[in-house]
Amino acid sequence: MKLEFFTLEISGGVASVVINRPKSRNALSKATNEELIRLAEHLASQNDVRVCTIRGAEDKAFCTGADLKERKGVSAEETGVYLDAISGAVNAWGAIPQPTIAIMNGHAFGGGLELALACDFRIAVLGAQMGLTEVRLGIMPGAGGSQRLPRLIGLARAKELILCGARIDASRAEAIGLLNKAVPREDLIEESQALVAKLLAGAPLSLRHSKKAMEDGFGMPLADALKLERKHYDITLFTEDRNEGLLAFAEKRPPNFKGQ
Repeated sequence: MKLEFFTLEISGGVASVVINRPKSRNALSKATNEELIRLAEHLASQNDVRVCTIRGAEDKAFCTGADLKERKGVSAEETGVYLDAISGAVNAWGAIPQPTIAIMNGHAFGGGLELALACDFRIAVLGAQMGLTEVRLGIMPGAGGSQRLPRLIGLARAKELILCGARIDASRAEAIGLLNKAVPREDLIEESQALVAKLLAGAPLSLRHSKKAMEDGFGMPLADALKLERKHYDITLFTEDRNEGLLAFAEKRPPNFKGQ
């Protein structure tokens, strides 16, 4: 697909996306968000894609959130459309059925952190700063941050970060569970590739249904969540990959999963 604000490479079942706006610290303009929606929907439909990663185009920033220079020119009448674009982009990325990884090669603020929160995994470079600092601009997180962050790190810590407009570094973010891992810059790619390799070892349909069951079941009464789990389990039970997994185990070899 034709892209203006992102680059996309698909190889070996991995879709590698780069936010390609380095001059604006990879900020999310309205057009950027609209393109990200189309990109996320495209990736979600690709059965040969098993893992999706996203990172920023330069070392200083993963994504610094909304393009504030553009935002200054947005009229009151246009605000709703603008906000729909950024929340739609983050939600579209969060709706990708494949496992997603935010490779946070630099700072992440506002919508940029909300985009990372919409991913399943977050690996950041040590020294990167991040936060949902919208209260200091007279607004609040509007692309899922007030909902995803409490679910990830707990309500009390999320209130501390959001209501104080706090900026924290990657080490602190890892300690409170916002990040899966914070690593030196020279280890960022290797660490990300190691996680990708672990995910590729799983059966594609198993990954998708496990992810969906966890996300939809989270917050449900346990009895309902267990029924939901069984529904997804039964789908994986009658697949070619399940038969291949059992055969590979018996033959003591790595399985050759095909997503069928």
